Amino acid sequence: MLGVEPQDIEVLKTELTLEPIRADSVIFLQTANEILHIEFQTLPQSTPAIPFRMLDYSVRLKRQYKCDVIQVVIFLQETTNEVVFTEEYRDNTTTHHYRAVRIWEQQPALFLNNPALLPLATLARTDSPQSLLGQVAEQIATISDREERQNIAGCTEILAGLRFQKDIIRQFLREDIMQESVIYQDILQQGRKQEALKMSISLLNYRFSELDSSIIARVQVLSVEKLEALIKALFNISEVSDLVAWLDEEESN
Repeated sequence: MLGVEPQDIEVLKTELTLEPIRADSVIFLQTANEILHIEFQTLPQSTPAIPFRMLDYSVRLKRQYKCDVIQVVIFLQETTNEVVFTEEYRDNTTTHHYRAVRIWEQQPALFLNNPALLPLATLARTDSPQSLLGQVAEQIATISDREERQNIAGCTEILAGLRFQKDIIRQFLREDIMQESVIYQDILQQGRKQEALKMSISLLNYRFSELDSSIIARVQVLSVEKLEALIKALFNISEVSDLVAWLDEEESN
């Protein structure tokens, strides 16, 4: 079949397992009976490589939903890497196509007229990035709904950080508005949890030379408030059994 004489032969399992993967955005377009799959990338490096990932996503989506899949990769940060100019996966037996959108090549007007797209406008094509950031800030200021204004400002700060220094962003976007954004607060909360988890694991390793992986797993899913409570409790916990009892009590609350 291969036309060559193999030196080593190994019989592989016929049962193929699929590792779970998570797409950025998958939307069912009911009128066209199609799926729109969108991936956002800041950097072109990826494992597995982006072209193969798009093939993998497409096959899985078609298997599950049995309809056509339209795929778009949106690259946010300007680069000359050839991956951002690639729109297909190809090997000896397969060719798969998708679309690549490079935000830095897009006209700002595409985003400035839609409040939901204002954060992307900060990365669009321009000869004067700071003037463009000013235009975005002006558009955000015209949004009448306070919660929507706060959330869009928070998202804008995040994406603008791919092009601008923090002090420049703060010149155009009011810090108090951004800090009230639920997206901004969620990011702060995640950072706070990472710090609390890091400190908790360090204290556990210091207090107990070896801990069962199941106990570590229980600690990792604690909320930031309970992690902070655990840090305080560890000053009075000397036995693993006491730690397990503390976890049992917290999980029951």
